Amino acid sequence: MLRPVDLMAAADELYSLRPEEFVSRRTSLAAEAKDGGDKSLAVEIKKLGKPTTAAWVVNMLVRHEPDQVEQVLELGAALREAQASMAGEELRQLGRQRRQLTAAVTRDARALAAELGQKVGDPVATQVEDTLHAAMVDEEAAKAVRTGLLVKPLAVAGIEAADVVSSVAVPAALGETAVRRAPAPLAGKKKETPEPQKPELTVVEDNSRAIADAEAELAEAEGELAAAERRLAKAARKVEKREAKGLQLQGELEELRRKVAELEQRIVDNEDELTDAEDVRDEREEEAEEARAAVEKAQKALEALR
Repeated sequence: MLRPVDLMAAADELYSLRPEEFVSRRTSLAAEAKDGGDKSLAVEIKKLGKPTTAAWVVNMLVRHEPDQVEQVLELGAALREAQASMAGEELRQLGRQRRQLTAAVTRDARALAAELGQKVGDPVATQVEDTLHAAMVDEEAAKAVRTGLLVKPLAVAGIEAADVVSSVAVPAALGETAVRRAPAPLAGKKKETPEPQKPELTVVEDNSRAIADAEAELAEAEGELAAAERRLAKAARKVEKREAKGLQLQGELEELRRKVAELEQRIVDNEDELTDAEDVRDEREEEAEEARAAVEKAQKALEALR
């Protein structure tokens, strides 16, 4: 029988490590469990998947900067509660604040990853921000982030919830919170004097009307561009269809012209044959007239002898 606390302890340790340390330590922990007589636990440990870079960054953020993560999740909870009763303009303002906060925390997450020796590019940073966004709009995704045991990033599409169960190494950990850890110094580097703690991020009211107007104009322009592109695509499809029809009709016309030329030649040939036939007929009429005259002459001669 598995001892969940042991599996959780193993997972908590593994998902606090740097990516290059994960596989070797997982092997060691599985061997320790097997040597201790718990083969089932060894099998479960081996099943723990190595996190993607984006999932690892979020796990590190949860473990080393939990206050920032908690601020994101608390704002998300407040937004979900307020969404049903707030007017459109208030929701848009809170939406902007949410984007500002997730972008700021994502920048800090990239900086933290760099301190831990992992460079984070823009595609991974986008996945990190998508995960934070999912945690703000989806309560189950928030629980998954708090575990610090993500194996892949989270995302929400429309009204569909995030795929939480397959994204957490130990689904039973949902509802638990990762243990806070201090960043370990990189191998080969001397431990430096810690910098003063960064001030906590706060969401301030956006009083810049110019920014709001610019965002509205951009959204309107993007909408008009999308509509124009759709109309262009529709018109282009009609042109292609007409061009194809024109080629088809041109082909049919050429075929008809060929048939007309063939028929005209057959008419000419038939007229020549008709002329020859008429000449033959005229000759046969003369022969018939001569034969009739001979018959009459013979009949008269016969009558005279009688």
